Amino acid sequence: MTRARQLFDRIRARRTQLGLAIRVTVAATAAYAIATALHLLLPLWAVLTSLIVTQMSVGRSLKATRDYMLGTIGGALYGGAIAILIPYSSEAGLLGLLVLSVAPLAFIAAINPSLSAATVTAVIVLLVPTLHHADPLTSAIDRVSEVGVGAVTGLLVSFLVLPSRAVRQIRASAAVLLELIADALTELLAGLTRGRDNDALHRIQDGIGTAMVNLNAIGSEAERERAARLSSGPDTGPLLRTILRLRHDVVMIGRATVVPLPVEVQLRLAAPLSEVSTVIARFLRSAAGALREGAGAPPIHPVHVALQHYAEAVASVRQDGLIRGHPSDTAERFFALGFSLEQMHQNLGDLDRVVGEWSEASTDKTARVAE
Repeated sequence: MTRARQLFDRIRARRTQLGLAIRVTVAATAAYAIATALHLLLPLWAVLTSLIVTQMSVGRSLKATRDYMLGTIGGALYGGAIAILIPYSSEAGLLGLLVLSVAPLAFIAAINPSLSAATVTAVIVLLVPTLHHADPLTSAIDRVSEVGVGAVTGLLVSFLVLPSRAVRQIRASAAVLLELIADALTELLAGLTRGRDNDALHRIQDGIGTAMVNLNAIGSEAERERAARLSSGPDTGPLLRTILRLRHDVVMIGRATVVPLPVEVQLRLAAPLSEVSTVIARFLRSAAGALREGAGAPPIHPVHVALQHYAEAVASVRQDGLIRGHPSDTAERFFALGFSLEQMHQNLGDLDRVVGEWSEASTDKTARVAE
């Protein structure tokens, strides 16, 4: 029973990826069946297009469909026009037309990668007639028809078969980022008294960078869904901006904690720094859990208390002159750390508000479903 439960939990943890695999399979088989029923010349292109436009979320599928259809139509028009207006009678002539077709479209695709399908389409429209003895206009129509069938099939499957909304995915991605930020903060503040594991910190920071790129991409998809009224939920902008500011806070704290504090300062600040590290990391992880589950925001009062204790300890250190006599860069890092923690304090307040908004949105949605 335990093994079955573990297997179920593993599958559940990968339900988004499993849903994508099912959608891709359905889209490919449906596109082939439809293309065959319509007697399209090359059902292969319908199948390949359905694979391309069936993405992880509905928002990403919308963008993939739009880009691929625009590129296909543009490439078909250009390639068909070249083949019709400039007739050829030899292999050298065909080679010249191929250069004339590929060069400008490849240049356009380099400027705007979303139109990369145009180059492939133009080449197909130009060369397929030489294999099937068809005219360029028919080749262009066949190509657009095949891609159209694949695009529509893939998009419909994305909507109807285990649809995955980017608004839901953004919760999980944001939660991962908050947990990574908590890990980084813990490692950085610990380094002020015991030195820090730079290898571990670099791994965490790299993970934060990758997760931030992923979160921004999902945020764009979520806004695309909201604009098309395909999903509801809070504006993703405040959540993304707040997490980005917290990421910047970690970078600033990292610069302020390059080396440990002077020994006498460590003795005075060790306890309040440990409290700050523990409380903020706990708040960030609790906020991550709240985002995943759609639960209420965790209490932020312990964060206020911990940072107040740290501020009082810093004031005591300054009053006793423990920073005097040390190099100027030591004093700069000491004051920069206090400023960075105060900035993080403000941004944690924003995070508390934003998590609350996402929780309210989840509660409202549950209430509407219950009604």
